[in-house]
Amino acid sequence: MAENTAEVAVGGVVLAAAIGFLVYAGQVTGFTVGATASTYDLTASFRSADGIAVGTDVRLAGVKVGSVTEMGLNAESYRADITITVDQVIEVPEDSSISISSEGLLGGNFVEIVPGGSPFPLEAGAEIEDTQGAISLISLLSKFVSGDAE
Repeated sequence: MAENTAEVAVGGVVLAAAIGFLVYAGQVTGFTVGATASTYDLTASFRSADGIAVGTDVRLAGVKVGSVTEMGLNAESYRADITITVDQVIEVPEDSSISISSEGLLGGNFVEIVPGGSPFPLEAGAEIEDTQGAISLISLLSKFVSGDAE
């Protein structure tokens, strides 16, 4: 009987630790169950969306304010159309720009919102017109090596 009690106690501790790790991982990654009403969608169209995917962070002033939720190729313009979600408390001015930035030479890419000065915020579902696509590091290095001034 004492062996069974010890086994049940150890099993309970292991189960509690596993649940704790799952909750912690969910908080760190921003995982939520179900749709959240505390975000809204914005869209943008990029010439090049290299280095980003669904789930990529959207940052404003270096702080995560959302994530990329959809990506697709526009068959008419041959541009990458993306949809992002932004926290409801963040009011993005309508003259803001959006770009794909890099964390450094070895870091990953993220989507950066650069706020404009307009007093009017973008509404849910609006498109950010001013975009800057990903800059290919390899093409920059090849231009530097070849001495191409363009």
